[in-house]
Amino acid sequence: MSILIRWAFAFTLLAATYNPTQWNYVRWASAPEGAPLSAIVFGGLVLAVGYIIYLRATLRSIGSFGMALVLAVVAALLWMLYDLGLLRLDNRDMNVWLAILALSVVLGTGLSWSIVRRRLSGQADVDDVDQ
Repeated sequence: MSILIRWAFAFTLLAATYNPTQWNYVRWASAPEGAPLSAIVFGGLVLAVGYIIYLRATLRSIGSFGMALVLAVVAALLWMLYDLGLLRLDNRDMNVWLAILALSVVLGTGLSWSIVRRRLSGQADVDDVDQ
C-alpha cells in the first residue's frame, strides 16, 4: 500500500505541474491575469521541493540507468498495448496523461525501491537503522 501512495504522490506532483486541463501550475503561472508573483513563486518552490525529494531519492536508489530501464519497461508496455489495438495514440491529451503516468511510475519506483528490494531479497539497506 505504501508503494501505491508514493506513486500517487508522484503522479499528483507531475499532474499539478502540467496536464492537459486548465488546472496546472504552468497555465496558472503564465496567465496574464494570474495570481500575484509571490503566490506563483511560492507554488513553484513547493513543486521544486517535491521534485528534489523524488529525484534525489530515485537517483540514489536506482540511478539514471535504473530510471531509463523503468521508463523503457513502461514504454514497451504502452507499445504492446498499442500493437494489440488496446491503446490509441491519436489523442494529444491522452498522450500527455500517458507521459505523466510513465514518469510517475519511474519516480514512484525510485522512491519505493528500497521497500521492494527488502521484500524480494529479505536484506535491509544500510540506511534502515530504525528497523
